[in-house]
Amino acid sequence: MTGRFITLEGGEGAGKSTVLDAVRERLAARGIDVVVTREPGGTPFAEAVRALVLDPARGEMCPESELLLMFAARAQHVREIIQPALASGRWVLSDRYTDASYAYQGGGRGQPVERIAALESWAAPVRPDLTLLLDLPVADGLARAGARGAADRIEREALDFFERVRAAYRARAVAEPVRFRVVDSSQPIGAVREAVGTVLDEWLDGIGAAE
Repeated sequence: MTGRFITLEGGEGAGKSTVLDAVRERLAARGIDVVVTREPGGTPFAEAVRALVLDPARGEMCPESELLLMFAARAQHVREIIQPALASGRWVLSDRYTDASYAYQGGGRGQPVERIAALESWAAPVRPDLTLLLDLPVADGLARAGARGAADRIEREALDFFERVRAAYRARAVAEPVRFRVVDSSQPIGAVREAVGTVLDEWLDGIGAAE
C-alpha cells in the first residue's frame, strides 16, 4: 500500500500556512494519517539549506546556485521524508515542491525548463497526486507578506519577478489540469479555507478516500 502526495503552491502572501492547517484537519477527519512538511526544508540538512537560500545577506547568489541548492535540499527531503512515508502507506502534505522551482527559479530567475526537468527526474522523481495552487494578484500577496515582518532574500525581489512567478504557476496549472486545482486566495481567509475544503472533498471522493 502506498500513500498519496498533496502539495500546496502559490506566491508570496497566498496563505499557504493557514490552508495547510485546513487540509491537514480535513484529512484527519477522514482518518488519514498525514505527514506535514515543507520546502525548502523538512529535514535538518534541508532546513540548513533553506536558511542559506533565504538569507538576505546572500544577495550575491547566482540563479544557477539557487536552483542547485533547492534541488540538493529536495533530494534529501524526498529520500528521508517523502518516499519512506508514502511507501509505508502514510499521506504526505508539503508546503511547496518541484512546481516552486519551475515558478521561482524558472519563471522568476529565467532558468531553462529543460534544466529544471532534468534535475527533477534525477533528484525528485516522486510526483504529487494533487496540487492546490493558491492564486492572487501579486501586489495583494506582497502586501500581505510585508505585514509579516522583515523580508527574506527572495521576498526582496522586484514586482516583475513575482509577476513572472505567478505566470509560470498559472501556466503549469493549465498544462496539468488533472493534477492542479486553482483556488482564488484573494478572498477572505475563511472563504479560502471553505473553497479548499470543497475542492479537497471532491478530489477525495473521486479517489474513494475513506470517510
